[in-house]
Amino acid sequence: MFGATGDLARRKLLPGLFHLTCSHLAPEIRIIGTSLDEIDSETFRKLVSKACNEFSHRHTSDEVLEQFTTSLTYVPLHDGPEALARAVAEQTEALGGDTHLLHYLSIPPAAVMPVMETLQKADLVENSRVIMEKPFGVDLASARKLNAAIHEIFDEEQIYRIDHFLGKEAAQNILAFRFANGLFEPIWNRNFIDHIQIDVPERLTCENRVGFYESVGAFRDMVVTHLFQILAFVAMEPPTELAPEAINDEKKKVFRSMRPVDPSQVVRGQYRGYRDEPGISAESDTETFVALKCEIDNWRWAGVPFFLRTGKGLAEGQRIISIAFHEPPRSMFPPGSGVGQKGPDHLTFDLADVSKMSLSFYGKRPGPGMKLDKLSLQFTMEDTGHARDVLEAYERLILDAIRGDRTLYNTAEGIERLWEVSAPLLDDPPPVHSYDLDSWGPNAVHPLIAPRAWRLPFERGWRGKN
Repeated sequence: MFGATGDLARRKLLPGLFHLTCSHLAPEIRIIGTSLDEIDSETFRKLVSKACNEFSHRHTSDEVLEQFTTSLTYVPLHDGPEALARAVAEQTEALGGDTHLLHYLSIPPAAVMPVMETLQKADLVENSRVIMEKPFGVDLASARKLNAAIHEIFDEEQIYRIDHFLGKEAAQNILAFRFANGLFEPIWNRNFIDHIQIDVPERLTCENRVGFYESVGAFRDMVVTHLFQILAFVAMEPPTELAPEAINDEKKKVFRSMRPVDPSQVVRGQYRGYRDEPGISAESDTETFVALKCEIDNWRWAGVPFFLRTGKGLAEGQRIISIAFHEPPRSMFPPGSGVGQKGPDHLTFDLADVSKMSLSFYGKRPGPGMKLDKLSLQFTMEDTGHARDVLEAYERLILDAIRGDRTLYNTAEGIERLWEVSAPLLDDPPPVHSYDLDSWGPNAVHPLIAPRAWRLPFERGWRGKN
């Protein structure tokens, strides 16, 4: 694990590996951490123990945690490829039998190729897999250059480009919901669906990440890597089988069918106070908010707009997919009945760690006359008693990489196509609009979706367990 003392490793990766180990979901593993920090293995074990106690959502005994940490080894990156190779050889011998290598690159983009070259010099490329964190380039040219350089060392089948959004239980539930039920797949098209919204507002500001954020912005950071991938899950055709190659083929078809992003259909925003952060120019036009309209030019989705929205410092943190259905062509209900006053029927997926779904519809209010209210059917994983079985996104994706399952990972071809689709916006971005912290972004987002309306904030919260 490169970057083993970093924030992502402490918060997600190491506690996740701890759970996979103590739950026996993963085979027997040995973890070798490496980073720029000049520490020894014992210090690393203490750091990991503290991280697991602080960030793990599952409680286990001190004995189990101690057993996990004793399998950890640390090699400072400055010790060179030879030291890394020796550590791997020692742990391979300790495991015995047939072993495989999984390299996790939790590192900045500038460090990717030096690390790849280190692995090559240490002779750790053969029979190995590599998990890469975003960003995968910042435009089409840089993505192609990066992929070409990586492919000189690793084959594409060895590379796992991670997107933790796709590791969430709810994201995969989209596949189950669509393709396992005869009720919904027949209406999953332009004849029944008016538009689709994918919303990922975040309450957090850029805070300590302003240096990174200034170089990428909200579109590169969130839309290309995360929201477009979710869009593909929602829009793809039924795969021939539930297998990595078949699913990735259908995702690629969606990407090939996407029209280039039209800058006139994009709203960029920047929260007030961003330019006051240390090191940020008073004239910075980096967006901390972006909303856009996407179109998929194929038979199923022709004429159905996809509205994507994400931003920092917003009023509420959510990860929501809303499918809005067409309203009836004619209403026979009397004036004042309430029909149509609360928008179209919606199917909503909440991409929280515990799956939630909601289907809203009009129903008659009890009593005399014909008054209608918006009602909803709701499901949450907590209703099933299986909430404790839900793996966190990084846990699931690491386990998939251990098993060699690339279903939920991005490919070089898909990433390059998305940068190609994004080129018009990157070449000619619209101006940024200011917005207040704890708001829902700049007011310019409303004309973008008109005559429709944005789904957030919700008028109706999720019901409790009762």
